[in-house]
Amino acid sequence: MRSLTTLLTTLLGKTGLLEGDLDYHLVRASMVIIFLFFGYQKWWDYEAQTLVPFISNGPLISWMYPVFGIRGASWFLGVSEWLFGGLIFAGFWNKTAGALGAAGSCLSFIMTITIIPFMPDGWAASAGGFPAMTGNVPFLMKDVVLLAVSVYLLKQDAARALAAARADVGGHGSGGRAHPTGNIAA
Repeated sequence: MRSLTTLLTTLLGKTGLLEGDLDYHLVRASMVIIFLFFGYQKWWDYEAQTLVPFISNGPLISWMYPVFGIRGASWFLGVSEWLFGGLIFAGFWNKTAGALGAAGSCLSFIMTITIIPFMPDGWAASAGGFPAMTGNVPFLMKDVVLLAVSVYLLKQDAARALAAARADVGGHGSGGRAHPTGNIAA
C-alpha cells in the first residue's frame, strides 16, 4: 500500500498538481457554478413551490414568507445566490470581494442546515428515526459540505486579502488582489 501511495504522489508531483492553487481555484469555480444555477432556478414558479417545505420549516428563514411572499422569497434567495456567486467569482482577482462572497455563502448554508432538524418526516420512523434520513433531509445534507467549502474559501480569501493589505502598508500596493505567486505570506 505504501508503494502505491509513493507512486501516486510521485506521479502527481510530476504533473505539477501538487504545486500552486489548482484546488483552491477549482473550489472557487465550483461554488460560482453552483450559485449561478441555484440562483437561476429561483426565478421560476416550480422552484418557488419546491422551496415551501424548506422555507416554512427553517427557523432562520421562515420570516421570508410573511415579508416577501412565496415568489418574493424565492427571488430574494436567487438574488442573494447570484450576489454571493458574483463576489466569489470576483475573488479570482480581488480577495476582499471573494471573502465577502464566501462570508455570505457561509451564512446561506448555515441557514439551510438549520432546517434539517425541523423538516417534517425527515427521519424514517420505520428505521428508528434519526439518523435514518428520508424525504428532503438527504437533499439538505449537501449543504454541510458546501458550508465547509465556504469556510475554506473565506479563510483563504481573508488571509490573502490581509496579506495584500499588509503589503499595501509596506508600500507594495496590491490592493487586495491575489499575489502573483499565489502565496498567502506577505
